[in-house]
Amino acid sequence: MKKQTLKIESKTEQLITVRNFVSQAAYASGFNDEDVSKIALAVDEACTNVIKHAYQYDAKKKITITVGDSNGNFEVSIVDSGKQFDPKRIKQPDMKEYLSSYRRGGLGVYLMKSLMDKVEYDIEPGKRNQVRLIKQLPR
Repeated sequence: MKKQTLKIESKTEQLITVRNFVSQAAYASGFNDEDVSKIALAVDEACTNVIKHAYQYDAKKKITITVGDSNGNFEVSIVDSGKQFDPKRIKQPDMKEYLSSYRRGGLGVYLMKSLMDKVEYDIEPGKRNQVRLIKQLPR
């Protein structure tokens, strides 16, 4: 599958478009329903983080999502030019404590890491942020 790119405005209403775009690409790469759902959810979380944290709900900003497969992997790249963050500062949540305190939110990075095989960050301070979500292609 050759690479496909989708550019969206930083609005939560755009997430359905992103999920459909990524799901179609994942199906085309041979993933089953369960894996397609996992990939779509991970991408949804990543885009939600950009909208909320990097852009702080500024709808005029753009997010670029690129999907493709190579070297036996399906890769989704999400690029924004918003506020930087340090992925190393995100702690592994204590799920027992989290669930007992009825918290909401804050699990995006944890979810992305548990749904995908690899999550990589490429941050160029003052220029752009990129998160790559990688899932091994089905055999």
